[in-house]
Amino acid sequence: MKQAKQHEHSGERRDQQAAVVLAEGAQPKQVADHHDAELVLKLYDLRREAVMRASRDTIARFFPKSCEELLAITKLEHPHNAAWRQVSSYFEMAYSFARHGVMHPDFLAENSGEGLFLFAKVEPHLARLRAETSPHAFANAQWLVAHSASAALRMQVFRKRIAQLGAGR
Repeated sequence: MKQAKQHEHSGERRDQQAAVVLAEGAQPKQVADHHDAELVLKLYDLRREAVMRASRDTIARFFPKSCEELLAITKLEHPHNAAWRQVSSYFEMAYSFARHGVMHPDFLAENSGEGLFLFAKVEPHLARLRAETSPHAFANAQWLVAHSASAALRMQVFRKRIAQLGAGR
């Protein structure tokens, strides 16, 4: 009985620690090094794969005018859902490297603006997207913007560009 309670208590502690890491991330890496460069090159190489390239092209052309349009692409029956899942999860995976201390945040942000551009398109609808799909949607991109001066600066540019593109429709 005592062992069961200890096991239950350690499980609760582990869950609490996981929740903190999910909410805040690990200690960011302080200096970029050759390992960061190797990871960025691998990420770049993955982006060149034919299906990924086609998916990136589809999502690059996707500019949701409303939250309903954004939510529609998250549905399996949407013709661009596979592209959406591939691209959004790819950049969330990449940004998790910085969030969990594997890669320097500024170095990653300087070399993966495409994912931040996607986040800028999603950001106005983020609260509802999370409420209706996943409470953790784009958590890594949001973390990167909050913890990387390079990402924050790029987001300013991307927000303006999206606003200008929206005005031209």
